[in-house]
Parts: sequence; structure tokens; C-alpha cells
Amino acid sequence: MPIDAEKAVAAEPRRTEISWDHKDVQLYHLGLGAGVPATDPAELRYTLESKLHVLPSFATVAGAGMGVMGGMAAPGIEVDLAAVLHGSQRVETHRAIPISGEAVLTARVAAVYDKGKAAVIVLRTEAADEEGPLWTSESQIFVRGEGGFGGERGPSQRLEAPEGAPDHVVDRPVREDQALLYRLSGDWNPLHADPEFAALAGFERPILHGLCSYGMTLKAVVDTVLGGDVSRVRSFAARFAGIVHPGETLRVRMWEGGAEGEEGRVQLTVGAVERDEAPVLADAVVTYA
Repeated sequence: MPIDAEKAVAAEPRRTEISWDHKDVQLYHLGLGAGVPATDPAELRYTLESKLHVLPSFATVAGAGMGVMGGMAAPGIEVDLAAVLHGSQRVETHRAIPISGEAVLTARVAAVYDKGKAAVIVLRTEAADEEGPLWTSESQIFVRGEGGFGGERGPSQRLEAPEGAPDHVVDRPVREDQALLYRLSGDWNPLHADPEFAALAGFERPILHGLCSYGMTLKAVVDTVLGGDVSRVRSFAARFAGIVHPGETLRVRMWEGGAEGEEGRVQLTVGAVERDEAPVLADAVVTYA
């Protein structure tokens, strides 16, 4: 059924109460490959409850991703989930995410763009607890076959990689079982676990969750540029440019300051090493204090 863009954008936001504790945070971090080496103090910040800090990308799975689910359930949004792809993700943190907590997610459709053969649904989710705003998350969802309704085409900006060699190059191996572990944080799509389902979707084998690559990349930046201090992260935005297979290696190239040399900014490219650094994440920027 075609998307009713006007109805979707005008709909009342959906509110959902969520909660989490240290086990949810630890499971998420383990799903990103944290904990290797197991006794490394730098890794214990992600795995040991007495030393735990919360990586800001946890916002994408808090409450099992209920913010995105609520947005996709908005009036006027009736689409075939088999035609849905995650196009990009941005998380902005307003303060450090607590190790355990309760919050209210407010999710709405911020925009719907007409790309001709596809539609892009922009979902915005805001989380707040008793102390005030915690984070704002924005997901762009690409829906094949739902364009052509005469709406605005929307922005299509692309970031060019800075000239010159990156300041840091970090490789992050993806374990063979990493998608199986990551999906326990709430994304149960069989595309990431079932070979038969993956084949029906056109893939030779299950692929890694895009948001797992997203979280692995943010961890690499925090560990490499920010000395492991997750509280310094202000935002992380990236476009999903390609797939990753479990067992491959992510190569994260980092330019401090980006193309413009701005303070408090890291520009990134991420590729799959085993496939000649085929693009995985593009237009990727971390801002920090």
C-alpha cells in the first residue's frame, strides 16, 4: 500500500516506556565484540559491571529498538518489511546514558521523501527520564517500490573523504558468531541468522546487522581518539553503504578534524578488508567534547 506521507508526518507521536539495566548494556557491548582481551582494563569498561560505562550507540537498542518500531507503526505507514532497508543512523546524546534506568521514548515520522523508485522515511525518537532529555535518535528508512507519490525528494548530501592519509587506521574483526550474539539485544530479523532466509533475500549467507557495524565503529573511535571516555561523545552519524559478513574485518579510517579541520570532530570511512575495503559505512562523523 502506498505511503500516505501527509498523514504519517501529521500523526501524533507514539510514546513508549522502556527500562534497561547493566545486563542489557553488557550484552550490547559483547555483541559489538567488546571484551577481547578479557582482562584488558580498557575492555572491562564495557564488560564489568563495577567499571561499566555505556557506549552512546546503546541508544539504538535500548528498549529493544522500540523507538524505530513505534515510528514504523505510525498511521499512513503500511509497507512490506521485506522492502525495507536501514539507510542511515544518527544518535545525539544530551548527557551520559546511565548504566540502568527508565525512560519514555517519543517517536514520530519527521519526514517522508520521494526518491522516485523508493521512499525514505525519517524517524525521530527522543528519550527522556525524570532528569530530562537523554538522547535523540534519527533513522532514515529506505523503502523500495514506495516512491513516485509526488513528494519532496529531500537532501542527498555526501561527504568526501579528507585529502591525505588518515590520522588513525584501526581494524576490528567480526566474529563468526557476532550476529547471533548481537541479535539478542532485540533485532530478531532472520536475515542475520538463517541461511535459508538470507538466500531468499538475495544474500549468499547471513549478514551482520548494520547497527552492529555502527556500534563497532563508534567503539573504535572512542578507544582510539577519546581515550575510552564515552561521555565525550556528542553525536555519531553514518550512512549504511554496504554489507558485512560475519568473519570479515572492518577497517576504520579516521581523520581528526575532518575535511575542514574542525575541533571536536572525527570523519570516518569504514570498509570490509577481505573485499578490497568495499564500503560499509560512509558519510560518517563523530562529534565530541
